[in-house]
Amino acid sequence: MATTDKASTRDRLLDAAAELFYRDGVSLGVEALCRSAGVSKRSMYQLFASKDEVLAASLARRLPEYEARFAPGPQETGSPRARILHVFERLEKASAEPSYRGCPYLAALVELKDPEHPASVVARGAKEWLLGFFRTRAEEGGARDPELLARQLMLVFDGASARGGAGIETLDGLTTTTVTALLDASGAR
Repeated sequence: MATTDKASTRDRLLDAAAELFYRDGVSLGVEALCRSAGVSKRSMYQLFASKDEVLAASLARRLPEYEARFAPGPQETGSPRARILHVFERLEKASAEPSYRGCPYLAALVELKDPEHPASVVARGAKEWLLGFFRTRAEEGGARDPELLARQLMLVFDGASARGGAGIETLDGLTTTTVTALLDASGAR
């Protein structure tokens, strides 16, 4: 029974952390986090050594959902070019949601400014995963310089995520048009 209670407490903490950190930023206090999760600070510290660990665990827990949201699944077919464009079509769709605040991994990296922070390590891994996805598709598509194209695509993704998340820009068609031009210039098919 105690294991179930701890798992339930852990899940509530991670769910609350994911929502609050995404909406309000990483400077959220332990009191607010525990209150939102409906758990005591003592319970939180029995499960995690610090708020930093809660943040890192909440980001790690969201990673499969993040990857599934943006990358085409293995059952989806299409050219490497179409698979890259799919990511940006999904980004444009996500950015139109009222609750969209940008990429949670980019936000954590920008807010924390500490590459050794446990949440920065998780966030950097998420960004490296996306860079690798772009690089592999660029190689498969015959881009002249797959590494450069992948880095350019990351700039578009992160810049669009930040501008869309801040409500500065409406992404509808903007990223796919930009990425199409990059793909054309790179020779990727």
